[in-house]
Amino acid sequence: MSESRPFVSLATDFGAAYTAICAGVVYSIAPAANVLVLSDEITPFDVREGAMLLRQALPYLPVGVHTGIVDPGVGTPRLPVAIETGRGDVLVGPDNGLLVPAAERLGGAVRAHALENPAYRLPEVSASFHGRDVFSPAAAHVVNGVDVADLGARVDPVPLDVPPPAVRDGELTVPVLYTDRFGSLILGAEREDLTAAFGELPPGTPLDVAWTVPVPGAERVTFEETFGAVSPGVPLLWIDSSGWLGLAVNQGSAAEILGLAGVRTVTLRVPRL
Repeated sequence: MSESRPFVSLATDFGAAYTAICAGVVYSIAPAANVLVLSDEITPFDVREGAMLLRQALPYLPVGVHTGIVDPGVGTPRLPVAIETGRGDVLVGPDNGLLVPAAERLGGAVRAHALENPAYRLPEVSASFHGRDVFSPAAAHVVNGVDVADLGARVDPVPLDVPPPAVRDGELTVPVLYTDRFGSLILGAEREDLTAAFGELPPGTPLDVAWTVPVPGAERVTFEETFGAVSPGVPLLWIDSSGWLGLAVNQGSAAEILGLAGVRTVTLRVPRL
């Protein structure tokens, strides 16, 4: 990490005011730090969405301490944790899988320690605002030079709870990772998963997309390189900027137009003749 201007990022589902409080705690302990609010708009309680944001964004940020807080288990026995990565970053947040995909993109988890040492928390710790009382102080102390081993006992981070894609000849079943602000569904499959199921897919190839929960539905779409390959209001599949498969509607919301709100898994198939 830079000794001249240490770097801290914050990504939360708190909204602006509570995230600003966390930034203020960091500044009060590490006044020389450059603190970036990466996002305060993660969908509340959506650990998968937060994990994918961190996975996508952190490789483009300077080496530093990156604090991720999407913590529906705050106040329960779930651990607060700091993960040191192969690139040299330290990721701070709840041990609920949120930090693990980003750690993998940053060279893997070298070691992880629970945030237990009261010296690196605020004097009073609330039951519901660990972002302020536990995570932000720990991030500030680490960026000031505290070794992660001094924070608490060594732990094995909990992996993110996302099922892998199920690949069959002519069929691919994938989890929905999250729905972005445009209403596009980002799916837990990459280009090689598509190739394994369907072979090479040239632009314009039709595929049937089906889902069963919460309400059964299906739609025929084409696989395209970009949104503009179809007319406004028309659905498509594409590979997004982070390498994930996405289901979108050009200049519209796939979640609304296709009735996909709440869908957690979709299956892609080659259309029957």
